[in-house]
Amino acid sequence: MLTQLTITEMKAPFVLPELPYGPDALKPVLSRETLDYHHGKHLQAYVNTLNTLVEGTGYAGMNLEEIVRKAPAGPLFNNAGQVLNHTLYFEQFHPVGAEGTGSPKGKLKDAIRGFFGSFEGFAKEMASASVGLFGSGWVWLAQDGQGRLTIVQCPNAGNPVTEGLVPLLGFDVWEHAYYVDYRN
Repeated sequence: MLTQLTITEMKAPFVLPELPYGPDALKPVLSRETLDYHHGKHLQAYVNTLNTLVEGTGYAGMNLEEIVRKAPAGPLFNNAGQVLNHTLYFEQFHPVGAEGTGSPKGKLKDAIRGFFGSFEGFAKEMASASVGLFGSGWVWLAQDGQGRLTIVQCPNAGNPVTEGLVPLLGFDVWEHAYYVDYRN
């Protein structure tokens, strides 16, 4: 299973990361059909396009996070950002009912309580930021170098690494994250 460290160190040629759970493990939250489209088709397309865009360029030797931090706005940034975002997104899930699911525990629980007052307060702010993001993109719980937590709205393929932050939890606000299950 990939960790955030190995995800950000990935270099070309990039590959579609394997899911650390089965295709039905996220039901009823995400259906197998949504997972097949979102991971197997959308993410695969970003991976393929990113490989084409970096081939023969100075970006070919960079890891994924470096590309996202250094690429100018446009196709290279968009595809690298989406590979990073989606890889982190799919890694954050655990099968429904598995141990370790539910509210955060330990240091993360304490940090959330310290910065947002409670888990419920944090959840409310994440939901508000997600609903309030105009268009498509991502909403992240991120941490700065001093350990402070913040919620960041990132339009399109944005990621908190471009602001020197570490993404901890991401909500995909792109339509393809849910349209299969909800059909408009």
